[in-house]
Amino acid sequence: MTKIHLLMRKEDIKEEKIADGKKLAVVLDVLLATTTIVSALKDGAKEVIPVLHRQEAMEVVKEFQHGQYILAGELDAYPINGFDYPSPILIGETIKGKSLILSTTNGTVALRNSSSANKVYVASLLNSPAVAASLQKMREKQTILIICSGNSGEISLEDFYGAGHLIDCLLNLCQYELTDAAKAALYFYRGHEDSYEVLLDSYVGKLLGKHNHHADVKMAASKGITSIVPILKDGKVVIETTCSV
Repeated sequence: MTKIHLLMRKEDIKEEKIADGKKLAVVLDVLLATTTIVSALKDGAKEVIPVLHRQEAMEVVKEFQHGQYILAGELDAYPINGFDYPSPILIGETIKGKSLILSTTNGTVALRNSSSANKVYVASLLNSPAVAASLQKMREKQTILIICSGNSGEISLEDFYGAGHLIDCLLNLCQYELTDAAKAALYFYRGHEDSYEVLLDSYVGKLLGKHNHHADVKMAASKGITSIVPILKDGKVVIETTCSV
């Protein structure tokens, strides 16, 4: 039986362990990186390029002509000077046909640090049912490693909830062996139906609410509104074109 394991923070990622063996990684940063990535691709982005920090983002920008990209990022929840804030709603207004270069404190770092897995999925509440369906169709037995990006070394409530949602979606399709951490996320999710309430009550959710980003929190709380399955491929996040693994 396929095993589902859960990491609570990006700091728990051991790149050598991910590379050793048959592992599929699914990265969650519900507020807001993976929600922004999924939303941008849904709204017609050509690709999303996750970077580790501002300096790398500025190097990547040199590869593009003016008008071909949107540069967005935050550091410790504050906008980076010269970058758009990574709001899925605001980015969605102008992203069609462009590349999104994205730098965030947790989510983009978690994605990059997970890149040695056999395959890396990008999940959010928006698309977890579709990600679950893709994982369920894998041809051979592999461990599913769900990675919560967390919040600067701390566990994040919204990612834990998102992990529970994804696990619930997976169990609706097939039987899996769950670790205790995965079971805890599942039980927490099943005990809290109101996703907006959970997200808004989280540390980051309260911070976003304080800065009038309620609309972004509402979007992030929307379950199953898109069927796209983003994957990390050659350093870029693109929409999966086949479900075979």
